[in-house]
Order: sequence, then C-alpha cells, then structure tokens
Amino acid sequence: MSDFNAPRSTGNTRKKAGRQKSAAQKVLTANQGHKARKRFGQNFLHDANIINKIVLAINPKEGQNLVEIGPGMGAITGPVLEATGALNVVEIDRDLIPRLRTQFFNYPNFKVYEGDALQYDFTQLIDKEAENPAPLRIIGNLPYNISTPLIFHLLSYTEQHLVHDMHFMLQKEVVDRLAAGPGTSDYGRLGIMAQYWCRVEPLFIVGPGAFNPPPKVDSAIVRLVPHKTLPFPTKDVTTFQNVVRQAFSMRRKTLRNTLKVMITAENIESLDIDSGLRPERLSLEQYVKIADFVTDNPLISEGQ
Repeated sequence: MSDFNAPRSTGNTRKKAGRQKSAAQKVLTANQGHKARKRFGQNFLHDANIINKIVLAINPKEGQNLVEIGPGMGAITGPVLEATGALNVVEIDRDLIPRLRTQFFNYPNFKVYEGDALQYDFTQLIDKEAENPAPLRIIGNLPYNISTPLIFHLLSYTEQHLVHDMHFMLQKEVVDRLAAGPGTSDYGRLGIMAQYWCRVEPLFIVGPGAFNPPPKVDSAIVRLVPHKTLPFPTKDVTTFQNVVRQAFSMRRKTLRNTLKVMITAENIESLDIDSGLRPERLSLEQYVKIADFVTDNPLISEGQ
C-alpha cells in the first residue's frame, strides 16, 4: 500500500484546518499525565498535523450522527466537537471517562458511554422515533489488539443500513488486508467481507512517531463507505460468511479440499471456477457464486 491519497486543500479547508489544528493543540496541552495501558491497546495521538489531516478526511458537519470509538485523551474528539457541537463516544478505560467529561463539559451534546465497543449495541445511538433518523458516522483509533473482530462487529451494522461511513486508524497491515484484491498475500476473509459491504478507501499512512507511546509498526487511515447497492448480492449472507470462513481456514490448501464439507469439486467446476485454486485466487463474485450454489443445494452440500 502506497502513501495514500491525501485530502485536497482549498481556501475554505485551510481556514477550517487552522481552527481544527488549534482545537487539537488545546486538547494535547490539556491531556498530560495519563499512562497508556497495554491491555487496552492504547497508543495516543499527539501529532497536531496528523490530527488535523484525519479530521479533514472525516469532514464532520453539524447535525450528523457521529460516534467515536476509543476517544482516549480526546485528540480527535476536540476538533470534531468544535466542528459539530455533538458527539457520542464509547470508551472502555474508566480512568479516562471523568477526564473526557471534564474536558468537554461545555458541550451539552457530548455523551460518553462506558463499555467495550466489541459488545456495544450501536443501534441505541439511532433515533428510532425520528422520521428520517441520521445514520452513524463511526470514527476511531481502533486498538490494535481487537481491530479485526471489531471491524466484523461494525460491518454487521452496515447490513442493517445504519451506517453512513466509517473512518479508522488501524495498523497499516490491517488496512492492506481490508483493501487487498485476489492473488495477493494480504487477501483474505477480512477484505472479502469488508468489500462485500463497503467501498474500501485507504487514505494515508501514519508513522509511529505520531503516537505516545510509539507503536512498533506503521498505522494508516482508511475510509469504509457502505455500498448503496451491493455489487454482488448473495442469496444468504450467513452461508456466504461460512463459505469464506471455511475457504480460508486452510489457505494453503485448494478449494476442493477446503470446501469439500460444503460443495463437491465437480460442482465448483460447474460454476466455471477451478477447484484446484487456492482460496486467495478467487474474487468476491466467485465466492458469492459458490455460496449461492450451497444455499440452493443444501442436501447436496450437507451430504458431502
């Protein structure tokens, strides 16, 4: 993955950038003394230029339904609140929660929810009584140790059409996997499922020096935008998920071996797919084809 496309700068965005940079610097000055906790995978952003670049990429606007996962010490929180006046955050570190509430006390529409984002029900942030409830815009510097399961959890909300977009800071390796295409070593279950539901846009790379403590690897910002119309809709999402999971459970083996409990080699070939291929060689569309065959032929698939 190269140094991704950076957001373009105009006269108005430069003015906005100046305000956001000022807000970020205030936050960084206010937040001193909290030690990052390894068990929560904490690495706090401290580079004001990177913070500004991230906020410009998110482009938060008043009236939007923004939620931040793991606000930490508020590096992104401050500039977003300054732009929108309202923000929901989900934070697991109970020591940070009083700091956040004190720091942003002058924003009555700033709400902190204590809990693990992996277990959190994001539907409660949707105003179900509204005629046209605002979809979620989810942002966050996701903890490295739970980033993959957390992304799978959040993708379930795109299936419910509750998400407008998502912007995440992740390990560069995870962003590479999200954006990977067939035939590459990074291609796998994570990328296939993300690309089934969303357009994946890697934006830019963030070096270790932007964090305290600095991680041992590069990070990257990625944007996930749910498809308005799925490019390759499957007949049954659960079957599709099971096929992809089973295929990559033994990624060095061929499809005829990895999927033999679900479909025969002959039936794979009948779909114009080479059963001798390894799982990373198939496109998203081909996985949907296999899943739809398994859905339509449950007795055949169960009998193998």
